[in-house]
Amino acid sequence: MNLNKYDISTTYKATVSRNERLTPEDARDEVRHIVLNIADPSFVFVEGQSIGVVVPGPHDFGNPYHFRLYSIASTRQGEDSNLAELSLCVRRCFYIDDVSGERQKGIASHYLCDAPPGKEITITGPYGRQFLIPRDNSANLLLLGVGTGIAPFRAFVKHIFDERRAWEGKVRLFYGAKTGMELLYMNDIKNDIGQYYQQGTFKAFEALSPRPAVDAPVAIDRTLEDNAEEIWEMIQDPKTYVYLAGLSKTFKGLDKAMTNIAGSEEGYRQKRQEMLQQGRWAELLYD
Repeated sequence: MNLNKYDISTTYKATVSRNERLTPEDARDEVRHIVLNIADPSFVFVEGQSIGVVVPGPHDFGNPYHFRLYSIASTRQGEDSNLAELSLCVRRCFYIDDVSGERQKGIASHYLCDAPPGKEITITGPYGRQFLIPRDNSANLLLLGVGTGIAPFRAFVKHIFDERRAWEGKVRLFYGAKTGMELLYMNDIKNDIGQYYQQGTFKAFEALSPRPAVDAPVAIDRTLEDNAEEIWEMIQDPKTYVYLAGLSKTFKGLDKAMTNIAGSEEGYRQKRQEMLQQGRWAELLYD
């Protein structure tokens, strides 16, 4: 994702309202649900969009600020129907420095995860017009997310069942995480998405890592293939929209799974290209 292409000339001041941990204290990964209050009424967004977080410097190489995108996890009506608030799903990240080989802290993720209520944060945006819910209530939605890629889908599900209500199309969510307690917004700590399981059109399928202790990839490709018949039937329907969200590396097995579902690499490639051209295939992937 090339962050240099984003216009950050217009900024807004946001204040942290809440900062809650979504994963258990003993979980390997720390993921937090962070609620921001933006008092400026000119800041408006819809489900599927992202905001930029500007971390003040100085940073390495003399950079005056650090910029990072985060998907909005709230609906257009705001977090808990408060139009002045939105939420983010943030994983505390680390990376290995290419030069020193040392483990370094992710600048923006630590900045947000450590932000106490009352802290003022500079944001920009919103960004992203290609990841929006279709207006047609009879459209089918095939949602594929891993890790914090669940954020826009939390907003999707809450919007179509709480605010649009009469959704007639199928909604199928395939979501992957290392362990059951890392199924964000679907665990014992916060179950925002789980409460919609009884909706007649909505089903969710969970994919876990077969060996989370050694960072084995989440088996979302296997879960997709287990439901191949329904997935291919949905993809063949001209009313179906496909959305992918999460880390790029977690979707490495997706092409193989979809090729198997389509019956051939050529069949999958053609169908994906057709849906892209029709605006029915959208990806929100990050490194």
